[in-house]
Amino acid sequence: MISPSAPEYVSANPDPAIAEHPVAAVGSGESGRSGVKSVGSYRWKICALLFFATTLNYMDRQVLALLKPVLQDPTRGIGLTEVQFAAIVSIFSAAYALGLLLAGTFVDRVGTRIGYAVAVTVWTLASMSHSLVAVPRVGLALHSAAVALASVLRHVPGLGDAHWVGSMADLSGAVIGFGIVRFALGLGEAGNFPSAIKAVAEWFPTKERALATGIFNSGTNIGATLAPFAVGFLLYKVGWQYAFLGTSAFALIWLVLWLTIYRSPARSRGVSRAELAYINSDPAQPVTKIPWSRLLGHRQTWAFVGGKVMTDPIWWFYLYWLPGFLNARFGLTITKMGLPLLVIYNVCTFGSIFGGWLPARFIAMGWSVNRARKTAMLLYAIAITPIMLVGRVHTLWQAVALISLATAAHQAWSANLFTLASDMFPRRAVASVVGIGACGGSVAMMFFGLFIGFVLQMTHGNYVSGFLSRGLRLPDCNRYYSPARTKTLRGGF
Repeated sequence: MISPSAPEYVSANPDPAIAEHPVAAVGSGESGRSGVKSVGSYRWKICALLFFATTLNYMDRQVLALLKPVLQDPTRGIGLTEVQFAAIVSIFSAAYALGLLLAGTFVDRVGTRIGYAVAVTVWTLASMSHSLVAVPRVGLALHSAAVALASVLRHVPGLGDAHWVGSMADLSGAVIGFGIVRFALGLGEAGNFPSAIKAVAEWFPTKERALATGIFNSGTNIGATLAPFAVGFLLYKVGWQYAFLGTSAFALIWLVLWLTIYRSPARSRGVSRAELAYINSDPAQPVTKIPWSRLLGHRQTWAFVGGKVMTDPIWWFYLYWLPGFLNARFGLTITKMGLPLLVIYNVCTFGSIFGGWLPARFIAMGWSVNRARKTAMLLYAIAITPIMLVGRVHTLWQAVALISLATAAHQAWSANLFTLASDMFPRRAVASVVGIGACGGSVAMMFFGLFIGFVLQMTHGNYVSGFLSRGLRLPDCNRYYSPARTKTLRGGF
């Protein structure tokens, strides 16, 4: 419960914090800008590591979507159907949801440094394992196991006549293998955002968190931009199996750098005393762990969950089905869709960073954090709606323009949604709240992904209905996120 005597939400009115913490006051006014620079910039090196990890995360995730046309080819690939592709995406979503339930608590318990390293290690090994599913011995063993399991299930009362039992015996070993390794990939990749958001909460004062989140979140766009070129090169040089190995070497380099560089601000040798004071310029917070039972009792937690449920399937739709849309609608192969995706995801990068900059600018103009966040998020939500017209355009670049606007606005909105968690909750609870919310978004994607797969199979690849639904989701967190209702969660726990 929030303490009735707790003071008002400090971040909604930054003046008391500035008055109480002289270092924070350096960030205001013209003279303050040079003062902030003088305190040091080591925290931005940490932000760079978060950015590169997120880039690798999305490169690994994007490979399957790019290879979809090839995998659907029975001769070059594995004869993957639309429903099977959607089922594999839903399996990833299920594992991602499960991983998020575990990752937030795990990272809060073992710390950001170890928690992030474990997550990257798991998803890197899973990504490398994709190359094994097409090995004949592996595929044969998996198919035989599926046939044996189906044979057992046929003797279970109530399951003997189920259609999915018979379908299980007909699955190829490669399809089964993809399901298994995508599940492992989802478990590992679930640790990225809870870890990164917690790192931002540890290393940045409130006024800089939206910008830092926007910068590292733009790694999702850079990863999706680089993936088509890397996958296209590996596909035509050595085969699709090796496309899943492309980022593994970079992930190993990142792990070495992360374990070498990352410490808490107080323990890091690269942080000056002035920068440490600036990082800790927000009011002091307790360090005791907050159980989920207390987090779930707050409407602010459910506001974050609602935002993720309504918007995460939007981004996953773009990520997994956009390459297929470009192939089906405009006949683009992997090598030819590089430029359109480069444009789309670079605009996304701008949107993600701008999304963090705009509310910070509003705050610098004297607006409250509450007003600045909600005004910016409303503008971003409105900018998504023109995507509903994509079914009526006739040229590739008209479609690219609409998709670019929608994805950039979505990323801008998402950057601020992530920042809400660190605004409203103490640092020791941020990873858990992000994990709970993202889990809700992944569960929503499990069902939405299967729906898209069945629609595409029944309509022979008509993507219009999917884009129509993308423009209709405009969640409203206003009733949950306001100074009057959001007492100081940080001090009230």
